[in-house]
Amino acid sequence: MRGSVGFVPTMGALHQGHLTLIRRAREENDHVIVSIFVNPTQFLPGEDLEKYPRKEEADRKICELAGVDVLFMPDIAAIYGEDEVTLKAPRYLGYILEGHRRPGHFDGVVQVVMKLFGLTRPARAYFGKKDAQQLRILQKMAEDFFLPLAIVPVETVREEDGLALSSRNVYLSPEERRRALSISRALKRASRLVMAGTLESEAIEKEMRAIMADIDVEYVAIVDRDFRPLEKVELKKTIILVAARVGKTRLIDNLWL
Repeated sequence: MRGSVGFVPTMGALHQGHLTLIRRAREENDHVIVSIFVNPTQFLPGEDLEKYPRKEEADRKICELAGVDVLFMPDIAAIYGEDEVTLKAPRYLGYILEGHRRPGHFDGVVQVVMKLFGLTRPARAYFGKKDAQQLRILQKMAEDFFLPLAIVPVETVREEDGLALSSRNVYLSPEERRRALSISRALKRASRLVMAGTLESEAIEKEMRAIMADIDVEYVAIVDRDFRPLEKVELKKTIILVAARVGKTRLIDNLWL
């Protein structure tokens, strides 16, 4: 394929967030490849691999209307074999926060993304900033393995009510969705606190947790771009991350400052 390739790897059930990635790839490259592959190696036992939303026909139509040149939808046998060479996520970055809650998850992510990069040979690959830890790990993978491509971060897309778009949002009942909005409200409160001069991480986290009191908060983390904890917010260097369960649905969100 001559000309530059922009690559958007997905697990399907495409929504406006994915479309934002595709449009960015379309603007910056000669060709756009989208993959849809629900990667089994990044799911832990008991997670929603079998129930993960699958909308193949709708996804095909979305890609066609978005001007995608190649839609790549491999089966598991095409991607994984027996006795494979494997990659591991970084020992620190891959096993804190999401990696601590889901040990081995990022091993599966780097394994499949490296394979997909080898198959598609992109000049640029596009990932949402909502999955901030995944984004940083993939940036590090590209750096550490001297991959000839750019990892392009793309801003989080939200519903009108503030909820960050996710394929898992379909699991939420109307009441759970209402409660889930406390996540984005807490992040907005954190932003207002910082803009007003409150920079202490402990004070910011306390106010955020108060707003999210009616959901099961797994963590609030205030870290630098390499995910080292910060005692105080440093502007243009900080990410505030939240993970929470609302009913049986696990949601993540963040704020880049």
